[in-house]
Amino acid sequence: MKGSKESKRIARQLIRACLPDGRLDEGRVRLVVNRLKQEKPRGYLAVLGAFAHLVRLEVDKRVAVIETATEFYPVLAANLENDLRDRYGSDLNTSVRVNPDLIGGMRIRVGSNVWDGSVRARLQQLQNSF
Repeated sequence: MKGSKESKRIARQLIRACLPDGRLDEGRVRLVVNRLKQEKPRGYLAVLGAFAHLVRLEVDKRVAVIETATEFYPVLAANLENDLRDRYGSDLNTSVRVNPDLIGGMRIRVGSNVWDGSVRARLQQLQNSF
């Protein structure tokens, strides 16, 4: 247990070093991984695992997935993408997907943030309230 806490603490320090301006620096990530692989300090595999998890979380913050029940008008999609880029930064990658299971509305996911305005979600909330 103690080793796990220590490896997570070290991984958090390393990820902070890879975020000089609040954005993940890919070169620094490579440098950290290579240095850990070369030096192989005690428990380095656990540190690499925790570090990889934190890197994945940071990368997910830069990806927006927009799901709609029907085909989206290109102008509306562009406006929504611009609004998301204003909120999360200009380097946000977006993808628009059609998901008929939503029945109506849309769902937007950026990292761990989810906005679900779909009919499916509202029906699920209604069912859970009974």
